[in-house]
Amino acid sequence: MSRTIVIGDIHGCFDELTDLLELAGLNEDDRVVAVGDLIVKGEKNREVLDLFIDDARFSSVIGNHDRALRQYWRGEPILLTKAQEASRAELECNRERYANYLKSLPYMIDLDSHLVVHAGVRPGVPLDSQMAVDLTELRTMGANPSRRKGIPWYAVYRGAKIVLFGHWPGPQPRRGQRAIGLDTGCVYGGRLTAFIIESGQFLSVPARRAYDSPKRKLSRHYRVKDIRSSTTLQVLNNTR
Repeated sequence: MSRTIVIGDIHGCFDELTDLLELAGLNEDDRVVAVGDLIVKGEKNREVLDLFIDDARFSSVIGNHDRALRQYWRGEPILLTKAQEASRAELECNRERYANYLKSLPYMIDLDSHLVVHAGVRPGVPLDSQMAVDLTELRTMGANPSRRKGIPWYAVYRGAKIVLFGHWPGPQPRRGQRAIGLDTGCVYGGRLTAFIIESGQFLSVPARRAYDSPKRKLSRHYRVKDIRSSTTLQVLNNTR
């Protein structure tokens, strides 16, 4: 039976992506969907994008870092961060190829029972009325979608579709009644995590090393002992 494998924030961690796909035993009829932020902060942004461009089994929504480069290449007046600028320079060798791919990425991918977005959906707002800034940056309820303090959007969300999202790293997948967060901080030395929709399984592999420094509040979660921990496989119940 074919599977739909949804993967958390990759951030240019191509080696860990390869490890995760090997663990999953990727088949020809499987589908791989990423929650966005394919690039920035890691070291192999070209390799990640090349895989997603060249293999028809792979698709992704747009993440806030992906979107920043897309906006920059469109000529919008956006100031890139140091990490985003480094990724831009890395991708400049084939700018048209990579810019066209980022341009093609949607804000949402509908998987029938599940919905993939990068950051979140604002509760109470119809899906066709969601704002781009919320879909790529939402964390807690309030006027500022990027805030980390306050009530997480997924604690309030009760929509018909189970939302699979990233953007907000933590040592374990984030859990809401109708939402699952898959960013487990691989680029910070944590793990790269995937969720298989058909079986309700989590797959996870450790980062080979930390490629970037997390914000202070997250740093305690990503230690060397975590990076070297064994691969895990868990089953998630009551989400379908």
